[in-house]
Amino acid sequence: MPPSIPTPEPTRADSRERLAYIALALTPGLGGRSLAMLLSRFGSAADALVASNPALASGTRGEKRALDLRAGASLRAAEALLARATAQGVAVVTPADEAFPARLRSIPDPPTMLFLRGRLDLVRGPAVAIVGSRDHTSYGREVAHVLSVAAAKAGICIVSGMARGLDAVAHEGALQVGGCTIGVLGNGIGVVYPAANRELYEQVEAHGLLLTENLPGERPTVGAFPRRNRLISGLADVLVVVEAARGSGTMLTVASALEQGREVMSVPGPITSPTSAGTNQLLRDGADPVLHPDDLLAKFAAVASVRVVERGPLDPPPCHLSTAEARVFDALTVDTRHIDDLTLAVGLPVGEMLGVLCGLELGGLVEQLPGSLFRRLPRVW
Repeated sequence: MPPSIPTPEPTRADSRERLAYIALALTPGLGGRSLAMLLSRFGSAADALVASNPALASGTRGEKRALDLRAGASLRAAEALLARATAQGVAVVTPADEAFPARLRSIPDPPTMLFLRGRLDLVRGPAVAIVGSRDHTSYGREVAHVLSVAAAKAGICIVSGMARGLDAVAHEGALQVGGCTIGVLGNGIGVVYPAANRELYEQVEAHGLLLTENLPGERPTVGAFPRRNRLISGLADVLVVVEAARGSGTMLTVASALEQGREVMSVPGPITSPTSAGTNQLLRDGADPVLHPDDLLAKFAAVASVRVVERGPLDPPPCHLSTAEARVFDALTVDTRHIDDLTLAVGLPVGEMLGVLCGLELGGLVEQLPGSLFRRLPRVW
């Protein structure tokens, strides 16, 4: 296992040492391993920054690396970064800072520096990472919502990657019930990616925490997202995979979690669904199944404050429905049914049927799916 950045003393590093550390962390080509070696070799970032070329060569595995470091490390660049971050309301956090997440200090490839905006205290409490497919099913969406709401109500912070799909669903569930959530970005703070998540970005920024190791304003790159995934799992006590295809980016997060010693849980799905191929494989390989929110909460010794109640086909319809609505509702189950089949079964004209279905959908009792398919929505809590 590569060396991790040494855990600092409880006292905050002085401004000179902090500035020197940031200058080193900004140096092109100097990653976490090399920075850890330098700190171990010289005892401090300030001493490493002023070391002679021969000494640097012995501490960085080569004379060329020493010359590159000498040319690239810049206190002026560090000062400029701090000034820019302060102007943008972004906290620059190093391992010497109290706000640096303790869980990330011990992962195999710890970040050298983090950028945060929002509630810095959220990194200290119990946390679950809920991840899954961007191209998810309605089943996956329901499960991600159920789990995030249950965990958030139990005081567990929801960590995810701010991507479209189930990441967004997990964040939204936590925000919906006033819980805490951490959005881990694959780009710099100030850049909304994907653009469709702008409202979610603003909500997490206002009520949760945005966290990244990318510089403020930095655009996303392909390689940034696999590195982001290790932070998602590293920030959490438990990783829950809702839906994932084999070989997907979500499975890279699983690999990071296992390398970090995090517990992995998986949601079973239909064996015919490509988006459940990865989760079912995880179950076969020994991951704990999530069959109910209590399965997740038990990992945190939390008592479920909510319950999921799914209506069966013989359950009576809600009493506030009209006669026509009750007939249509009674003809539906959690399995999909085409509108033509439903119209024949209930005996209503198509126009009236569409009006009834629209009312049931607005009431949160029925969901319309592509292809004129309808089904009951599970009643949650």
